[in-house]
Amino acid sequence: MPTIAAGRDAQALHRAATPDFFGWLEHTRAAAGCSRPIRLTGTLTAVEPGTGRVVEQRHTDELPDRTLYKACGNRRAAQCPDCAWVYAGDAFQVVRCGLTGGKTVPTTVARHPVVFVTFTAPSFGPVHHRHIPRHTCADRRCCDCRPAPCHARRNAGTCPHGQPAACFVRHDADDPQLGRPLCLDCYDHDHQAVWNAGELWRRTKQAIERHLTALCRQRGIRLVRVVTDSGKVRRVPPVRVSHGKVAEMQRRGAVHFHVLLRLDGVDPHDRHALVPPLAGITADDLDAAVHAAARQITVTTPAHPDRPQGWPIAWGEQVDVRRIGTGDGDVTDGKVAAYLAKYATKSTEATGHCSTRLTPDTVDAYADPEGDHLARLIDACWRLGRPNHTRSSNTATPTGGRQGDLDSKPNPYAGLRRWAHMLGYGGHFLTKARRYSITFGLLRDIRATYRRAEDDTADTITVGALTFIGSGWLTNGDALLANTAAAQHRERQRVGREELAHEAWLTGAAA
Repeated sequence: MPTIAAGRDAQALHRAATPDFFGWLEHTRAAAGCSRPIRLTGTLTAVEPGTGRVVEQRHTDELPDRTLYKACGNRRAAQCPDCAWVYAGDAFQVVRCGLTGGKTVPTTVARHPVVFVTFTAPSFGPVHHRHIPRHTCADRRCCDCRPAPCHARRNAGTCPHGQPAACFVRHDADDPQLGRPLCLDCYDHDHQAVWNAGELWRRTKQAIERHLTALCRQRGIRLVRVVTDSGKVRRVPPVRVSHGKVAEMQRRGAVHFHVLLRLDGVDPHDRHALVPPLAGITADDLDAAVHAAARQITVTTPAHPDRPQGWPIAWGEQVDVRRIGTGDGDVTDGKVAAYLAKYATKSTEATGHCSTRLTPDTVDAYADPEGDHLARLIDACWRLGRPNHTRSSNTATPTGGRQGDLDSKPNPYAGLRRWAHMLGYGGHFLTKARRYSITFGLLRDIRATYRRAEDDTADTITVGALTFIGSGWLTNGDALLANTAAAQHRERQRVGREELAHEAWLTGAAA
């Protein structure tokens, strides 16, 4: 390590001693905080937007390092903390605008009833957990309360595989045993992998909307006639549900969903408009619809050679529903948006696994049918998602498991292999209804427009014909200098915002 640090410092000193050092810092400013920026080569052409006249044309060979740097944009903090920080800020805006309005979303949505729902996964076998019956700490973020014993059972005995069925340990928050099964052989890894890849949420939202439609009929609320994009006239309920959903990976490798459900009305003249719902349907009705849907929705997956009857997919017993903006607690729009945005930078890190997409050449390094909990989950994804072609009953799978003959039909579980590095879950961390809020693309466009105006280049448009040549900084010293400059720039921006806020507060107090 001292040798690596000494080499990095020497590279940084060499770069700082070059005559064009400050030009290099300015050139790399757009990607300065990125851990592995993208390097591009090609031509940059400045064109007048009205006439199309070429004002200037440059090749990247004329730039420092003969390349153009662009931030990687990775959302995972384990890969690139700076880009993940930007992505989390965008996620906060996407969630917050759906609650308070702003950025093309009308501010009237702040008056719409909203509930914050947490859907949990069912149990696939007992795991080590940390349970605190009663919190006495002042701040949950630095909780130091004493937990209860993990699985305290006097007469639990042992499981069929000879493992103890009880655990009397009071686990710490950073205990690596948390989320691990008490018995690996008793745990249903196949069922969990299939559950992660299921479509339970889509069916649940349909059930919520059907419950509200039936409620409108019971209360004599008339349906609304709207014209679809194809010109057809349909009769729809006068209320609809817009959602923003965030996925959280638990330590045991199962996915939880945190969902914001907002009640909207329907404008018969403009079905895309965001209008308040009717007074006859309230947040209490939405709460009841969520619990009814969570209880009744059970999906049976298609048949698989390993399990011809399929797997039952349903929600866990814990379905938590909280109101937002009702004054009956500390659940505010800002706290909810910040709580959901923090998952923008996370993936499977909570489980202890972090890898890129697996291939037949790399899967054996992570999957093992006789390994630990995560190795068995990945093996289940890879084995269940194997392609359907005829295979003899004594042929080993790529991960060592032996399976029977497969039919020639397409495998409905083929996506499990593609998302084996995500333990079967192939969805985005944040999904939403189209009308719920703004998009990440709109936020990126707003940021790009602001930067063009900041650089005073609004009178021309830069057209690039660029080619990818690599990723990462040329040296560790360049990475140190660029990241340090970016951190100092962010700190100056933070201090500036605080000073402006303080001046505004002083002005208001004096008035």
